[in-house]
Amino acid sequence: MSIRHGLLALLERGPRYGYQLRSEFESATGTTWPLNVGQVYTTLARLERDGLVRPVGEADADGRVTYLITDTGRAEVASWFATPVQRADRPRDELAIKLALALTTPGVDIRAVVQTQRTATLRSLQDLTRLKVRAGEDDHAWLLVLEAMIFQAEAEVRWLDHCESRLARLGRLEPITEQAPVPTRAREDAR
Repeated sequence: MSIRHGLLALLERGPRYGYQLRSEFESATGTTWPLNVGQVYTTLARLERDGLVRPVGEADADGRVTYLITDTGRAEVASWFATPVQRADRPRDELAIKLALALTTPGVDIRAVVQTQRTATLRSLQDLTRLKVRAGEDDHAWLLVLEAMIFQAEAEVRWLDHCESRLARLGRLEPITEQAPVPTRAREDAR
């Protein structure tokens, strides 16, 4: 997730200081991706260095500096909104890596790894659904974030079901006791 672009989008609404940006970011996205104020001010310093924002006047009596988006910053945030997010731009999928390594690591019960993750994901899905029920009808930004997280959790459960089916077909649901290479067919099917 781009904090840089998120802050620019918020500054597109008008001048803000760091704590306001943090509060508005969390209000728009829920507390799903909390920001610390230090992270906000570090990002603002980089945005200023890059000519995307500029301070407005001097710090106020409480030491807060208000920032304003520049024309270059507006162009940057417009480009961000116009550019699709690429799967390759997202962080590595730790769960996929974990399952791939569990499959080839001696003594690991892959069925238990899958089941443990499924249980945790289903619990998370229930929590997210409860949050959605409690969210206000007019809290559209938070609802979008919640629904994205719900859809991702549902997709993860479906993927775990798929993994378990594939492993069953391969006869790989029992822990391996010695290092075994991944069968050629399994490597080809993964592509």
